[in-house]
Amino acid sequence: MRGLPGSGKSYWVEEYINSLPKKDTAQYKVCSTDEFFYQEGEYRFEPKHLSKYHQLNLTRFIHAIANKVPVVICDNTNMAQWEFEGYCAAAKAEGYQIQIQQIGEPKNKEHLLLCADRNKHRVSLSSITRMARAFEAL
Repeated sequence: MRGLPGSGKSYWVEEYINSLPKKDTAQYKVCSTDEFFYQEGEYRFEPKHLSKYHQLNLTRFIHAIANKVPVVICDNTNMAQWEFEGYCAAAKAEGYQIQIQQIGEPKNKEHLLLCADRNKHRVSLSSITRMARAFEAL
């Protein structure tokens, strides 16, 4: 997955998982760095932990593919290719088919407003606009 905060990545993942024939949780694993920022059910973003949490998320992803979970999804912003290269390399090494799913158009002003309005982590429009400028086209 790739897209700005509030673009609908997690919603897309939820809809995709719900469309799978088997809803058995052993059939899929969603890995999101955001999960590490939840404390007692509340999201608390701390930039100092970002690098460590990204590494933990990649480790969790590798663990899932090593255990042959059929569908493994990285649900992060993945704004630049280097941010998801490790996930792709690990998946390819285990024989997985890779699909990059981008949600929304980061250069579209209406999309930025929508992202700012609906992102669940209260990322400001100015921060989303800054992220959109840095978003790498593939």
